Amino acid sequence: MKRLGLFRHAKSDWDDMSLRDFDRGLNARGQRGAALMGRHIAEYGAKWDRVLASPAKRIKLTLESSALKVPVDYVDAAYLADSTTLMAMLTAIAGDPSAVMLAGHNPGMQELALDLAGATNENALFGEVLEKFPTAGFAVLDLAIDKWADCAPNCGRIVHFARPRDLDPELGPVGVG
Repeated sequence: MKRLGLFRHAKSDWDDMSLRDFDRGLNARGQRGAALMGRHIAEYGAKWDRVLASPAKRIKLTLESSALKVPVDYVDAAYLADSTTLMAMLTAIAGDPSAVMLAGHNPGMQELALDLAGATNENALFGEVLEKFPTAGFAVLDLAIDKWADCAPNCGRIVHFARPRDLDPELGPVGVG
């Protein structure tokens, strides 16, 4: 069995509209959310062997703010990657580490979680991910594979899903409540 973590970047900063999408950072709420989720990920108890991440500034700042102590490999192909590209990244992982985290963007992160779990492995967490994979969201999937090269649709089950608002209601949707 392999374990996969999916960590979406935190709330990005839209103050400077002259910046390219790739260069946008995090706003204050995003920094708070990333730090909170970093503590949650550490407390979750899984030992992550490495992180494969988009090189976008908001991903780098999310990982920096989360203070996770895991080696990070920035992969150009992960920037705004779709599920197919992310799946290809997983099947190409060398050395077969037990637990890998992807840090990236939507809609690819959400699509990957749903593709890996598939309709055959739906549960309540699948429904939550299907509804929305928000900024700084974190999902864990257990994959019924022995090698990353065998990663394919329907090989996983979502076993954990947390959003910043689950841990701090002030980080929930603006204007709701």
